[in-house]
Amino acid sequence: MEVINAIGRRKEAIARIYVSEGKGQITVNKRDLAQYFPTPTLQYIVKQPLNTINVAGEYDIKVTLTGGGIKGQAEATRLAIARALVKINEENKPALRAEGFLTRDSRVVERKKPGQPKARKQFQFSKR
Repeated sequence: MEVINAIGRRKEAIARIYVSEGKGQITVNKRDLAQYFPTPTLQYIVKQPLNTINVAGEYDIKVTLTGGGIKGQAEATRLAIARALVKINEENKPALRAEGFLTRDSRVVERKKPGQPKARKQFQFSKR
């Protein structure tokens, strides 16, 4: 199997991944997964697509992450892994689709408006 690449995005985070056959090693920005995402919850998010179709130890994954926060990066990685697994085997698509791993979460931060402190919050109203 040659190297399969895919891209995933979430908020401002962009994850580019390269999947090859191996022993289940996940490297994020040249660091181990547990070192880059120290929280078990974030590690779980990244591994969700692999665990859904029971291929956790079959592929080596190299991830390049840019932008966003740690949660957005983890979810961008999850989307990229799910897309790569569909490229590898089209039969994985229904299972991953049912879990919602192939849907790009398009929610992003709303822009700040002029004359307001934040996007929706307004300065205190003074009647007089």
